Amino acid sequence: MAEKLVHWHALDSSECLRLLGTDLESGLSIEEAARRLQIHGPNVIEQGKRLSPLKILLRQFTNLMIVILIVATAISAALGEILDSIVILVIVFLAAVLGFWQEFRSERIVEALRKMMSPACSVIRDGVMVRVRGEEVVPGDILLLEAGDKVVADARVIESHGLQVYEAALTGESIPVAKTTDPLPQETPIPDRTNMVFAGTTVTNGKGKAVVTATGMRMEFGRIAREVLEIREEKTPLERRMEEVARSLGKIILVVIAVIAMVELVEISLLGEELSTPFLIKIFMFAVSLAVAAVPEALPAIVTSTLAVGMWILAKRNAVARSMAAVETLGSTEVICSDKTGTITKGEMVAREAFIGGRFFSVPNNSTSPNPAEAGQQLLYQAEAMLKRLALAAVLSSDAVVRRGAKGNEVYGDPTEGALVLMAEALGVNHQEARLRNRRVNEIPFSSERKRMTTITSSDAGFVAYMKGAPEVVVNLCDRVLADGGEEELTGEWRERVLRANEEMASRGLRVLAVAEKKMPQPLHECSEETVESEFTLLGLVGIIDPPRLEVKEAVEKCRAAKIRPIMITGDHRLTALAIAREVGMYREGDLAVTGAELAKMSDEELERNVEKISVYARVAPSDKLRIVEAWKKRGKTVAMTGDGVNDAPALKRADIGVAMGVTGTEVAREASDLILLDDNFSTIVRAVELGRWIYDNIKKYLAYLLEANFVEIAVIAISALIILPFWGVRGEELLPLLPAQILYINLATDGLPAIALGFTPPEPDIMRRAPRPRGETVFTRELKEYLIRALVVETPLLLLGFVDALPLGIEAARSRLFLMFVFIELAIALNTVSLSQSIFKVRPHKLLIITILWEIAMITLLTAIPITREALHIIPPGPRDFAWIATGATATFVSIELLKRVEISRLRIAMEAG
Repeated sequence: MAEKLVHWHALDSSECLRLLGTDLESGLSIEEAARRLQIHGPNVIEQGKRLSPLKILLRQFTNLMIVILIVATAISAALGEILDSIVILVIVFLAAVLGFWQEFRSERIVEALRKMMSPACSVIRDGVMVRVRGEEVVPGDILLLEAGDKVVADARVIESHGLQVYEAALTGESIPVAKTTDPLPQETPIPDRTNMVFAGTTVTNGKGKAVVTATGMRMEFGRIAREVLEIREEKTPLERRMEEVARSLGKIILVVIAVIAMVELVEISLLGEELSTPFLIKIFMFAVSLAVAAVPEALPAIVTSTLAVGMWILAKRNAVARSMAAVETLGSTEVICSDKTGTITKGEMVAREAFIGGRFFSVPNNSTSPNPAEAGQQLLYQAEAMLKRLALAAVLSSDAVVRRGAKGNEVYGDPTEGALVLMAEALGVNHQEARLRNRRVNEIPFSSERKRMTTITSSDAGFVAYMKGAPEVVVNLCDRVLADGGEEELTGEWRERVLRANEEMASRGLRVLAVAEKKMPQPLHECSEETVESEFTLLGLVGIIDPPRLEVKEAVEKCRAAKIRPIMITGDHRLTALAIAREVGMYREGDLAVTGAELAKMSDEELERNVEKISVYARVAPSDKLRIVEAWKKRGKTVAMTGDGVNDAPALKRADIGVAMGVTGTEVAREASDLILLDDNFSTIVRAVELGRWIYDNIKKYLAYLLEANFVEIAVIAISALIILPFWGVRGEELLPLLPAQILYINLATDGLPAIALGFTPPEPDIMRRAPRPRGETVFTRELKEYLIRALVVETPLLLLGFVDALPLGIEAARSRLFLMFVFIELAIALNTVSLSQSIFKVRPHKLLIITILWEIAMITLLTAIPITREALHIIPPGPRDFAWIATGATATFVSIELLKRVEISRLRIAMEAG
C-alpha cells in the first residue's frame, strides 16, 4: 500500500502500480475499493475542529476596549443615565459583531476547497470503466482522463496521449502543462512534476490514464487546507492601536485615582478625621467621573462608521473589502507580494515577436502589420508577406478557435495556439476561412516526447504539410529556410542563426515555437513521422508571452514613490518571470531572483536575512509563498499578498492584507482574502493603499480629537478636585467640576459628530510620498503627542480660569459654565484637527464638518432653552459673562493652536535646512 512519503514522481510507472497494488487494465475490484475507502476515508477536505459561533462571539468580549466600555455602561446605568447606557451598549455590540465575523469567515475557506473536490470522474473497476463521485476515489484507482475533466485526486500519469493539464489554480503556471510518463529526479518541485496530475486542476487536451497516489488531506489541496487551518489570526494594526489606547487610558485612570486617594488620606490625617463611608463614596464618585471622562465612548462607533464609508468608496473603485479593518490595514502596507499570472499580466497568451528572414519583428496583438526595427517600404512589404505565410501555417497546424464575444476575443482551446490564431487575425489572415480553404486530411498529434505537431491539408493548390513545435526539434527536420529573397538552403550558418535567435527570445521570457511547411506530391496512404516529417521549409520563429497589463508599470512606480516594495511570486519559469518583472519595474539592477528549488535550500533564517534583496520568486510551491510572507513579517513589515489560485490561500490568510482576484480568482482565494479586486487590476491595489492611508490619517485625526477631549477632562477634573475645590472649601460629593452626564454629553454628542465628519477630511497632498508607518509604530506618535500637549497647554488654563471665575456664583453655576465652555472649545478644536501639523488654510475642512459644528451649536442652544433637558444636563441659563467666557475660550483656543502649529512648521523647516 501507499506510504505517505513515497516520491511517486521519481518512480517508474510499473513500480507505482506495484506499490499501490493495482493493475492498469483491470484497476481495483469493487470490494478492494470499498475496503480502501474504509482505510483511507472519503476523498474530501476535512474542516478540522470548529468553534461554535457562540464561543467565537463570547470571545470578542475579552477585548480590553470592550471591557472598559462595558464597565462604563454599568456605571452609567447605576447613575441613572439609561439612554447613555443604551448608546454605549449598541457600540459594544457592533464592535463585537465585527470581530465575530472576522474569525468566523476563515472556516469558509476550507469549505470552498471542499466544493472544488466534488466532480464525478471515470475510473476502472473490475476491468470496466465506471463513473464514481470524487469522494469515493481511493489510492490505487486508475483514473481515465480526457479534455474537460476536473482531476479529483493526486495521481501518477501512466499513459499520456497528448495529455495537457491547466494547473494555474495550483502552481500559477499560465499555460497547460504537457504530461509525460517518465520518472523525474526526486528533488523536482511540484510545478515541474510533469508525470503527476493534481486535484483541482483541469485537463485541456488529449487523454490518458493515471493511478491515484493520494486522496483527502494527503493531496496537495489537503496540505493547503491544513496550512490554512493552522494559521492563527493576528490582530490588525488598528486593533493593536486601539488596545494600546485602552491600556494607556486605563493606566492614566488608575494613577490619577491613586494620587487623589493618597492626597485625600493625607488631608484626613492632617485634619485628624477618621476614614468614613462619605470619604469612600467621594472616592468612588470621583473614580466614576474619571472613568467616564477617560473613556472615548464614541471611538468604536466612529471607527466603525469611517471604515464603513471606506468600504463603500473602495467598492466604487472596484475593490470589495471583506472586513472593515482591511481598509485601514491597506494604508500600513510596506510590501506587496503579487502573483504574476492574471494579476501583473493579462492572463492570456499573445504573440509578441517573430524571427523571420534573419530579422526580429514586433507582432502586437492589435496590429495589422509587422514593425521591424529598420525597414524600408520594400522590406516592410516582403516582411508582411513572409509573416502572413508563417501565420497561415501556424493557423493550419493548430486547433484553437477564436470567437468575438461581449468582452472581446475569446480563445477556445490551447492558449498558446490561441496566440498564434490571434496573430494571424491581426495580420489579416482569417483563421476560419483559411481552414475552410485548406481542409485537414490527416495529422500527427503533439506529444511531450515529440515536442511538435504536424497536419496535412488539402486545397486547390494541392497537399501541404504544416508543422509547429520546439525550435531545436523542428529545425532538425528542415532542409530549407524562408529568407528575404525567397527560400534558401538551411545551411549550418542558418541553423546557428535560428538557434541563437531562439535563445535570445527565450531570454526575454518568450515561449518560442518554430513553424514550417512542406508541399506534398500526393496524398499518403500512411501518415507517420517517417513518411512525412522531413525536408520541411522553416518559415520562422514566433515568441509568445502572457503580457503585463498596461497600467501595471505606472502602478509599480506609484508603489516605489510611496516607499512600498513590490515583489513577484509566481509558479512560472524564471526567465519569463524576470522578463515581466523587468518590464513593469519590479526587478531592478542589483536585485535577486530565486527559484523554488533555490529557496528550498535556504533555511528560514537565511531567507529572513536575504528577503529584502529578492524581488522575483519563480517556480515556487504553495509552502514557499507562505515562507516568503513569514520572512517579511519577521523583518517587521506589514505585508499584502495578491493572488487568485488555490495555492495562494495560506499566504493570503497569513498576510496582513490578502488581496484576491474577483474575476479569475478561485472561491478559495476569495474566502482567504481581506480584499477582492473586481477588475483583477494591479493598479486598483495602489488606489486602495492610497485610500487606506487617507482613512488612517483621518482615524488618527479624530483619535487625537477624542483623546484631547478626554485628557483635558481628566486634567481639569484632577486639578479642580485636588487644588481648586478644596481651596474654596468644597468637600464631599460636590468635589466634581463636571458631572458624569455632562461628561458623557461632551464625549458622545459634542465630540461624536465632528469626529465622524473629520473622517471625510480630504487627503493631504503628500499622502503617497510618505514612507509607510512602521509595523510597531505606537498610536501615540510624536505628531500626536505634540498635538495633545498643545491642546492641554492651551485649553486647561482657559477652562480652569472660567470655572474659578464662576465659583463665587456657586458650584452649579461653575459647572454649567465649564460644561458650556467645554462644548464650544471642542467645536473650535475640531477645526484645528483638520490637520495635526498643517494650517487649516492649507488643508481645508470638509463641508460636512462645518455642518456638524453648526448642528452642535444649534443642539446645545436648544437643550439649554428647554427646561427638561436643561435640568437633565444640570445647566444654568448662561448670562453675558458666561457668553463672554465661552466666546473668548473658543476663539483663543483656535487661534493659539493654529499659531503653535505654524511655530512647529517653522522649527521643522529650519531643522531640515540645517541638516
